[in-house]
Amino acid sequence: MLRRTFIDFLPSILASGSSLGLISHTSAQNTRDKEAFIFSSTAALTGPLGSFGVNMKLGVDLAFAQINAKGGVHGRKMQYEVLDDAYIPARSVENAKKILGDSEVLGLIGCLGTANNAAITPLIEQTTIAHLAPLTGASSLRRPDLRNLFHVRASYTDETRRLVQNLVSMGITSLAVVYLDNPYGKEVLGDIVSSLDAAGIKTVAQAALAVDGKNIDAVVSTVLSAKPSAVLLGTAGAASTGVVAAVRAASNTMPIASISAALTQGGIKQLGAAAKGVAVTMVFPDADRAKSPLVRDYQAATRAAGSEIFTSGALEGYVSGRLMSEAVLRAGRSANREKIRSALAGIRSYDLGGFAIDYGNKPMVASKYVDLGVLNAEGKLRS
Repeated sequence: MLRRTFIDFLPSILASGSSLGLISHTSAQNTRDKEAFIFSSTAALTGPLGSFGVNMKLGVDLAFAQINAKGGVHGRKMQYEVLDDAYIPARSVENAKKILGDSEVLGLIGCLGTANNAAITPLIEQTTIAHLAPLTGASSLRRPDLRNLFHVRASYTDETRRLVQNLVSMGITSLAVVYLDNPYGKEVLGDIVSSLDAAGIKTVAQAALAVDGKNIDAVVSTVLSAKPSAVLLGTAGAASTGVVAAVRAASNTMPIASISAALTQGGIKQLGAAAKGVAVTMVFPDADRAKSPLVRDYQAATRAAGSEIFTSGALEGYVSGRLMSEAVLRAGRSANREKIRSALAGIRSYDLGGFAIDYGNKPMVASKYVDLGVLNAEGKLRS
């Protein structure tokens, strides 16, 4: 299915051999329940990656609402707060200091961004607090010496390796890469180049995309003038949407492939028909297909909140919320930061409804799950 759908977009050059509105974007701060287990995050709810933070917040809230409706954990509610940093690392540091200094906060969930997490991780490592599911796949943040970081998603290295292997197996060896001009994008570029090197392939073009997308025209001109067989995106957020739209406008048949962080649900909706045929890595099961108990539970939680909109970002947050609730259950009613961290570290071969979680090895990475999908005319990923 993936090969057939993606191949439909291969140009002749290859043949010849050449979100759900349940929370505010500006404020996700709740009134605290004095008896609740409190968890927090610093993440972009506004700015170029705001959609990612909004969906993470939504998914955690859905998980906690579902659990709270059944009596909570140890008879206490689970509650999640997010401080908006607009994807600015300096603001992430300010927010992290506030959170870490708040003794009522028992853990972090889903702090967003590679550079942002790189900036706050030294602060986190000075404490006993667990940071579950940082919203980054950067291998630089997956080191054995980081005892407080508990990753859930597969790494960007895992994603790019799988994506490159598939493209090469299709005979697509003339690749141009667009990467975000920040630490995240440069690390992803390195992963892509390493994966291509392993296959004995060099990129035909590399173009750095400004985070605000101000140089989109120049980037698209650079990659298309190299006459690639496909364009590979190591980008994220709103700028990615602009690149896809510009590539499609210049060459409607040019195949485009990306890692999971590139396109937001809002960006896909904005692209409309232009998104059709874009290949994307998936680090969680398809949120639209109720094939596993996990996805069925997530969809039930979404419907209970009054929506039929299912997204990969919210599913990621839902998984994180469920996993943190399991850690609190294991830590006991008197759970504190250190007990929760120890509980997470002790999770082995835990089946979260068809999605395996295991923190048996360092660095603490729960999942290596990577699948591939292609966006259809309705903007849905089909694996």
